[in-house]
Amino acid sequence: MKKLLFALLLLLSGSAATLYFVPATQLASLRLIEQYRAGLSHEQLSVHNLNIHYYQGGPSSGETLVLLHGFAADKDNWLRFSRHLTQDYRVIALDLPGFGDSDLPPGSYDVGTQTERLADILDAMGIQQAHVLGNSMGGQIAALFAARYPDRVRSLALFANAGIDSPHESELHRLLMSGAPNPLVVKQPQDFDKLLHFVFVEPPYLPESLKRYLGERSMAKAAHYDLVFKQLVERPVPLAPELAKIQAPTLLLWGRQDRVLDVSSIEVMQPLLSKPSVVIMDNVGHAPMLERPEESALLYRKFLEGLK
Repeated sequence: MKKLLFALLLLLSGSAATLYFVPATQLASLRLIEQYRAGLSHEQLSVHNLNIHYYQGGPSSGETLVLLHGFAADKDNWLRFSRHLTQDYRVIALDLPGFGDSDLPPGSYDVGTQTERLADILDAMGIQQAHVLGNSMGGQIAALFAARYPDRVRSLALFANAGIDSPHESELHRLLMSGAPNPLVVKQPQDFDKLLHFVFVEPPYLPESLKRYLGERSMAKAAHYDLVFKQLVERPVPLAPELAKIQAPTLLLWGRQDRVLDVSSIEVMQPLLSKPSVVIMDNVGHAPMLERPEESALLYRKFLEGLK
């Protein structure tokens, strides 16, 4: 692995011009470096004829953390976050079915169906019990899994989870109700930059060539994301009635400036959970693990250590 990292660093430093014009190579190289720094390997397995991709790292004897990304996202969301956890924990960061490198299954992508797929994936991995963390749509899936399979969840962490009718409507909700285009689905080149500024208070730096490439890649998936979002809206699984079933200690972590899902959702959730902890991060948007990876990971680690 050290030789691999050294080769990649040489590639990035000695072939800058090539990488600028071949952003796919740039992305692949940067991803490999982030995997190395996080101590993660890229794995895959077959579950009911679906090819599921995931990152895995950390001691095999450590407690298992399962990380679930949000809508239109993938396992890469957890790379820098995981760097601060793999020394002590076994980390599994999934590409949920229909996202990232995982296969697109036929049928529905509603959170109830995805929750059962998650149970099948963990069965195939031989994981009977884990700490489960999810962001946005992944948070709703994580919470529903904890409600349906309470014996399998040692703790639950929800980073700006979906599934709650918040007392204060989010900006995303107001936009969609007005008939405006969904800012989470990239359909034109300029939409990707708009997406970054909608999700983050301070978007992570991306070279322009890489930003264009990521935007083009997102545009290629726009029809699929439209379908998934439509199913999420038309086949809702309200989370509030499920929260009392969750027995695991639960961390609610939100960015105060979240424009996608309003932080006031915590006001609904906290009284319904048996063992809640709450953290609100200032000057953070919808994806704390991307915008503030080290800080959010250390907050999560503090939560986990408090369970011992």
